[in-house]
Amino acid sequence: MDENMRWLVAILAISMIVAIGARRLRLPYTVGLVLFGISLALTKVDLGLHLTHDLIFDLILPPLLFEAAISLSWRELVFDALPLLTLAGVGTILAAGVVAVAMAIFLGWPLSSAFVFGALIAATDPVAIIAMFKDNKLNGRLRLLVESESLFNDGVAAVLFVVALTLVDGGNIDQGLGGTILSFTRIVCGGIVIGLMCGGLMIAVSFRTEEHLIEAALTTIVAYGAFLAAEYFHVSGVLATVSAGLLIGNMGLLQEQDKSFLSSKGREFVHGFWEFAAFLANSVVFLLIGVDVASISFADYGPFFVIETILIVLMARAVTVYPLSAIFLMTSCKITLREQHVLWWGGLRGALALALALSLPESLPYRDDIVVATFGVVAFSILVQGLTMPILLRKLGYVSKN
Repeated sequence: MDENMRWLVAILAISMIVAIGARRLRLPYTVGLVLFGISLALTKVDLGLHLTHDLIFDLILPPLLFEAAISLSWRELVFDALPLLTLAGVGTILAAGVVAVAMAIFLGWPLSSAFVFGALIAATDPVAIIAMFKDNKLNGRLRLLVESESLFNDGVAAVLFVVALTLVDGGNIDQGLGGTILSFTRIVCGGIVIGLMCGGLMIAVSFRTEEHLIEAALTTIVAYGAFLAAEYFHVSGVLATVSAGLLIGNMGLLQEQDKSFLSSKGREFVHGFWEFAAFLANSVVFLLIGVDVASISFADYGPFFVIETILIVLMARAVTVYPLSAIFLMTSCKITLREQHVLWWGGLRGALALALALSLPESLPYRDDIVVATFGVVAFSILVQGLTMPILLRKLGYVSKN
């Protein structure tokens, strides 16, 4: 316990120093954390903690997902439901396929291992994207499109990841197309149902109290409880937490006071509480991404391995965004070319991809290559795309130059 408290206090202290420095240098906070984490690793400073699948899934994701979901409006989501579902569903499958085929052709990977990598890297990462838009203080429809897609495409990536591992372990996928569709439906719908049940239960209990501390505690139980319950039943924990957050946000925080189940003080306190929780989670995950990226021996895989992988992932994202967005050009939910550029370059990868890569069994062919490739793509996403996004947003007129 003493050791855990020491690294926790150390990480928080480092994060606050980085936050203050990043503000003064006008550097995105998340990028500053990754750079500082890299510098710590290069100077051989050991924080005593590294990224693992369990750390990301059990500690980091729930507060970040829940905090983002409670701010999303049902009405705005319904208006853009068709393009969002197309990008998150068809787009994720298409991106995974393009990455898998390209890795097999250009890097000579076996198709099964390439498909595993394609599945885990196809979905954009809600952790990195939400943090990026907060850094750039961007709001409106564009933020809704990019963040919502990143929250929802995890369900598709999850079933693709399971199918890919089945292919590697068994040599073929016995369940066929029908079984794959059934698995997809179970993972996605199961996560949503569990999330709505947990959120509904919390709302029912909240009507019996007007104590803001109890209300905040109940939301904490729901955020983590929905995620853990969904993972226990092997459905999407991300969608469970997002669904619970959407229900609580639209019935509580975004609702008029006389119709909200939360007390007036509870609404203000819950909003601030989850902003703080997300800030802490971001501080931990991005600092550790920097620490672990610096420990990867990229040179052992050749000078062009990571570069080729990054180009393949960017190409797959472009193949996803531009053609699928063109479908809606003549409709009321049109995605403009400016918005498409942001969707493409803003499709960051981060903690979610790392968690899936780190969960791969040691016996998996090309496992080390997949892990290294994932760390390379994530590092590029956060450092290069994250640093250049403010420039792109200014060029496209979404944020002011001041």
